Amino acid sequence: METVTHAAKIYWKNCAALMLLLGLTWTIGYIDLGMFNVIIALTIAIIKALLVALFFMHIKGSSRLLHLAAAVGVIWLVIMLSLTVGDYFTRGWVPLNH
Repeated sequence: METVTHAAKIYWKNCAALMLLLGLTWTIGYIDLGMFNVIIALTIAIIKALLVALFFMHIKGSSRLLHLAAAVGVIWLVIMLSLTVGDYFTRGWVPLNH
């Protein structure tokens, strides 16, 4: 099995991008954008997860089997999240009596 290694420069650029995105996430936390705060924060989180998966987990440049395993993991996550959201929205909420 081949081992793919990237140049150290790529890791440093990846680290700098992750730190920049971390600062952006922290900054967005203090700005009130209404419902867009969640959308922007989730977009940044997905970008950070992709950077970590592609470079630090060596999915970029690896075999098709590893790509398949990563895709199946993402599909399983989507299934579990959709079941959770479906359960949340179909519950009958009991009003609080004060």
